[in-house]
Amino acid sequence: MPHSRLVLNVDDTEAARYAKTRTLQRAGYEVIEAETGAAALKLVAERQPGVVVLDVKLPDISGIEVCKRIKHDFPGVLVLQISAAFVASKDRVQGLESGADVYMTQPSDSAELTATVHALYRLREAELELRRVNESLEQRVAERTAELARMNEALRREMQERMRAEAALVQSQKMEAVGQLTGGIAHDFNNLLAAIVGGLNLIERRTREPQVIEITTHALNAAKRGVKLISQLLAFSRTQDLDAHAVDANELIEGMQSLLRQSIGPSVSIATDLMPGAAVVMVDPTQLELAIVNLVINARDALGGSGHITLRTQPDPHHAGGFIDVSVIDDGPGMSEAVKAKAFDPFFTTKPPGQGTGLGLSQVYGMARQLGGEATIESAVGQGTTVRIMLPVAHTPADRPAPDVQVEQRGRNETVLLVEDDVDLRSILTDMLRELGYGVLVASDGAEALTLAGRHAFDLALLDFAMPGMTGAETARELKRLHPRLPILFASGHANTQELAGIGSASKLLRKPFETAELARRLREELGRPLPAS
Repeated sequence: MPHSRLVLNVDDTEAARYAKTRTLQRAGYEVIEAETGAAALKLVAERQPGVVVLDVKLPDISGIEVCKRIKHDFPGVLVLQISAAFVASKDRVQGLESGADVYMTQPSDSAELTATVHALYRLREAELELRRVNESLEQRVAERTAELARMNEALRREMQERMRAEAALVQSQKMEAVGQLTGGIAHDFNNLLAAIVGGLNLIERRTREPQVIEITTHALNAAKRGVKLISQLLAFSRTQDLDAHAVDANELIEGMQSLLRQSIGPSVSIATDLMPGAAVVMVDPTQLELAIVNLVINARDALGGSGHITLRTQPDPHHAGGFIDVSVIDDGPGMSEAVKAKAFDPFFTTKPPGQGTGLGLSQVYGMARQLGGEATIESAVGQGTTVRIMLPVAHTPADRPAPDVQVEQRGRNETVLLVEDDVDLRSILTDMLRELGYGVLVASDGAEALTLAGRHAFDLALLDFAMPGMTGAETARELKRLHPRLPILFASGHANTQELAGIGSASKLLRKPFETAELARRLREELGRPLPAS
């Protein structure tokens, strides 16, 4: 970089050189001298003065040529060409075209020389400032460009995250809407199936004809398949009341191995990878078993008859200590993104017509969400599939199933107040109760039930939970006000036990649809126990 106050004075005439040096020194400049063009070029290279006062006529190299070389090698050095011999207009033009910044003729007075050098330095400072501004501007532009690039990348990531969140929200809302729809449909179908199952049970009990019994058995089996489908719909819609309690998922999986091996056949292998110790979770064991069976059968079908399935339990990596994952893993062909996005939708299936209902994964999704957990799918084409059910950890020891106790199934001259709004089901339940040896008071709604309760004695109330007008819960509260110790048994397809908790300890739930034997057992359980002290 050129020296800020250094001037090179180049002149082969000693007197002229001395006069210019003294003038510039008095003006505050540091001055170095050269008598020849070669010496001038050497000093410029070594010291890089800010200004060169250059005589045109030199003994070795023309001042015009020296100027050209200086400007070529050191464009930041300013050149003041000065001459006593070449003073014509064409000489000025030649000097300026060689690169000189100013051309002066001698003799010139000291004030003009000083002012000219001052002007050159101001020019030089202006150029340096402009260069600094340009460099600073380039740096600021580069920094701003980098900042904008970072902001753009952050915005792009935010937009992607927002799109994922919006897609998840739309999917959640869609699932919620479909869940509400399927819940309502499932409840209505439960009433239909309850009437069908009850009617078939009565036919079985009243006939001795083998052909009729065979037809009834087939019809009951079909109805039970319908019950399973409705159970899956209710699990998906989260309107089915789960009987959740502490269950060791490891023990449950180990206990299912024989059933699962029979379900998948000999060409598909199944293994377990269970977390050490117990994997105690809060879950409805029946629903968890159903979920595992559904997932294993789906995996078997995806494998196409050959492959490997693994059942795994492990702490959920994203919720340390709070949840345990139960996973079904296969090494099959995997799912595309499009299939994976719809896999939990009810009635969606990739199986041929007649080979799948599309409710298996929906049941898994609904059960997990209802328990406060989550169900997820990890899959890619050619990389197999993992379906993960995240279940809440139970903080109590796993429950052990109680031994089955045989009870008397027949009534003992008790009377049941039956409240059911569905005409067909009400008729079937009346016949079932009488078949079991109970007297029956029949009401079509809550208001009629309360009228009968004020006029007649009875031992137990069997109530539909979801009724128009006065609901089963409201009817039960009024009955408990009239008869505080009255046992109440609710018959419903999707009642919420939290509502039952506020009605009284004698209120229990019988899930629709049910068979005659289940009704008989539950009635004896409620009527056979001692009444609480009043």
